[in-house]
Amino acid sequence: MIGKPRPPPAARLALLPDADLAGLSAGGDRAAYGELARRHARFVRDLMRRMGADAALADDLTQEAFISALHSLPGYRLEAPFSAWIRTVAARLYLKRKAKDARTVVMADPVDVAAPDDAPGLTPDARMDLDAALRTLSAGERTCVTLCHGAGLTGQEIAETLGVPLGTVKSHVTRGLEKLRRKLNVVGK
Repeated sequence: MIGKPRPPPAARLALLPDADLAGLSAGGDRAAYGELARRHARFVRDLMRRMGADAALADDLTQEAFISALHSLPGYRLEAPFSAWIRTVAARLYLKRKAKDARTVVMADPVDVAAPDDAPGLTPDARMDLDAALRTLSAGERTCVTLCHGAGLTGQEIAETLGVPLGTVKSHVTRGLEKLRRKLNVVGK
C-alpha cells in the first residue's frame, strides 16, 4: 500500500519546534542544528550590529555563538526559548571580545555604528528609525539597552559581565530608553 509521500528530511526539520531541534542537536544531529542556525542567525547578527559590531565582526560573532552553543547544548535545559538563549550566548561573546580589545572601551563615548540590515518584526521605516535612534546613544547606554532588551540579560548579569556597578547599568538603561522614547516620539512606560 502506498501512503502519503514523506517530505524530505530538511522539510520535516523545518516543521519541528526549537525545543525538539535542540534535543536532536544535543544528540548529534547536525541537520537539526543547521535548522536552528538557519532560523536564528539573522536575529543574532542583528543584535551584534545593534550592540556596536561592524558587519564583519557581527558575522564572526554570530558564527562563534552558534559554535559555542553547539558545544553547550547538552547543558541547555529549555528553561528559556532557544532564541533567547542563543542571543545571550552571542551577547556574552561580544562583551568578551570588547574586553579583550585594548583599543575599545565598552563604556566609552558615542561611536557612529552602521545600521544593521534588518530587524525582526519591524517595518523598514521603523528599523531605520530604531537604528538611527540607537546610534545617538552613548556606547554604554547602547550596550546596556541592547543587553537588557535585545539579549534579555538582567541588570545584575549585565553589571557582572561589564564589571560595572548595578546602578551604572540601571542609569544607562533608564537614560538610554528615555532618549529612545524622545527620539522615536514614543509615549509610554
